[in-house]
Amino acid sequence: MPASTPASASASASREFFAAYEALLTRWPAGTAEIDVLTPYGTTRVHAYGPAGAPAVLLLHGGGSTGAVWFANAAALGAHHRVLAVDILGDAGRSVRTGVPLRTTADLMGWLDALLDGLGVRRAALLGHSYGAWIALTYALHAAERVDRLVLLDPTRCFAGFRPGFLLRSLPVLVRPRTARALAHLDRETAGTDTDPDWKRLFALAASDFPHRKLIVGRRPDARALKAPLLVLLAGRSGAHDPEEVAARAREAVPHARIRTLPRLTHYALPTAASAETNRLVGAFLGADPADPADPAGPTHREGQSRSRW
Repeated sequence: MPASTPASASASASREFFAAYEALLTRWPAGTAEIDVLTPYGTTRVHAYGPAGAPAVLLLHGGGSTGAVWFANAAALGAHHRVLAVDILGDAGRSVRTGVPLRTTADLMGWLDALLDGLGVRRAALLGHSYGAWIALTYALHAAERVDRLVLLDPTRCFAGFRPGFLLRSLPVLVRPRTARALAHLDRETAGTDTDPDWKRLFALAASDFPHRKLIVGRRPDARALKAPLLVLLAGRSGAHDPEEVAARAREAVPHARIRTLPRLTHYALPTAASAETNRLVGAFLGADPADPADPAGPTHREGQSRSRW
């Protein structure tokens, strides 16, 4: 049997990745639609669920996660909203970069403008995790008139930097991406949580199958200008950053923000672990009256002070 060429080996790896990707999509609720939206920067794959005329909520995944990661949230959020989960252009997944190069933060904002236009969405709530949270906050400052509410799940580079130890632990996966290495990294970073194993496998395959994906990395946004209602959900055991520091800086920058710490979760555990609690908090926030000073998600707390039941 002839040895595999690099091209054929790569094709085989891609088949494995997309098989895992499609398997995760089967866990989305019945009625989910797959939509390809043409933009000047390429075609964007969107997983859509919920009533077509309902208020839109755009979901932006963390780096390497793909839009399929929101399977545990789609049904709950889609009960009253039109869920639009994106495969971020330039990252792993079914979105394809063509046309205008996507190189800068301004390009990324232009892509989101064109994506919302292509979806026929004038105004939406934005929900992002990790890198997706950075995109969501940056966009809310870029196009305040298009963002109804903003939810950030353990946001990175929004209010504080990474822990140096986290960057050191991530370096081998970034420098020499291998599926087994990425999976071992995830296992360490999600220990003690019920992070979904099928998603972990997909993420690990993305690290090896898309080693040259190019994420736009811009400056930290100045959140002091944010006008949209904001909910920040922090992982109390996050290895990516210090959740207490993030909470303090977020509260200082955005005094009207609602900030919660989920004490048992780690950075990569979101959004698949403890999804019922996340869905409850997000659903209450999205359905709240922005003029009502009462907080439907309960009193603000710091890490370690949660009385939530799991």
